[in-house]
Amino acid sequence: MDTLMNVLLGIIVITSVIAILLVLLNRSQGGGLSDMFGGGMTTSLNSSGMASKNLVRLTVTVIIIWALAIIAYGLCLRFNGQFVL
Repeated sequence: MDTLMNVLLGIIVITSVIAILLVLLNRSQGGGLSDMFGGGMTTSLNSSGMASKNLVRLTVTVIIIWALAIIAYGLCLRFNGQFVL
C-alpha cells in the first residue's frame, strides 16, 4: 500500500508541474501570465490552429490524470490498506 501511495504521490507532483507549464503555454485571451512569461514564444507556438488544439487536448489529458491520481490517493488514505485496485 505504501508503494502505491508513493507512486500516486509522484504522479500527482509530476502532473501538477506539467499542468502548470501547459496552462502557461496556452493562448491567452486577454493578457495574463502566459504573456508575462515568454509571450513571444507562445504566439509562435500557437500560430497554427492545430498546434493550439493539440496543446489544449494535452492540457486536459494531464489535468484528468492529475484528478484521477488525487481521487485514488484519497481513497487509499480513506481505506488505509483495505483498498485494492
